[in-house]
Amino acid sequence: METKGQEVNRLPMIKNECNFEGYDASTLMKETAKVRKLITKRGTMEMLIPLCCSTNPVRHKEFRQLLKGFSSKTLSRRLKELEKGGILERQAYNEIPPRVEYKLTAKGQELVESIINLLQWMRKWSKSK
Repeated sequence: METKGQEVNRLPMIKNECNFEGYDASTLMKETAKVRKLITKRGTMEMLIPLCCSTNPVRHKEFRQLLKGFSSKTLSRRLKELEKGGILERQAYNEIPPRVEYKLTAKGQELVESIINLLQWMRKWSKSK
């Protein structure tokens, strides 16, 4: 997201060809590694889907029901990683039984929008013509 007084380094497009001139390849590779480390762990992207499909927070119990085949330990670990990365916000309530809800942060919303764009690109180009 661009803010006043902040320059955004956009990838220029020249005649439908991608031009990376002016970018440092090693910096781009490091940034790619950070993104890959964050979103490619098993279950991470799947956890973002229920959050992007609703404005309501998602309870831990709902994640367990939606993500069949994931252990509670893996689910908890991924949720903590996303919270630590600033993607999710966790709200715990002092109730019995305990209630914990998660919602996307602004950073998480941007990530989900980027993932949806990537999925749309994949869908567009995976169709055989």
